[in-house]
Amino acid sequence: MNIKQILLQEIESSSDVLLAETLDFLRFLKTKPRIDQISLDLSTEKNDDTSNHQTKPEIQEATPILRGSKAEDLLKFAGTWQGDDFEECLQLVYETRSQAEFS
Repeated sequence: MNIKQILLQEIESSSDVLLAETLDFLRFLKTKPRIDQISLDLSTEKNDDTSNHQTKPEIQEATPILRGSKAEDLLKFAGTWQGDDFEECLQLVYETRSQAEFS
């Protein structure tokens, strides 16, 4: 059996919820540059004697995977504010937030 046949067999025995998550992940993988492609691009740049400078590989915008987010997921962004409008944005949050409702 090849990989495609094994995947098809697994698809047939999976729930719709798992298939939806799998589809999101597959779409994400298709938009993300592969490591071997990035390495190849970088090694080509290093060997290019006609250029006096190296250009960075272009960063592609990835499609976000929409799932249940947790506060822990946001910790990777802690302390990474960029820009000079932090105080203004913080004030907007204070003015527009509402009381949390827990059931």
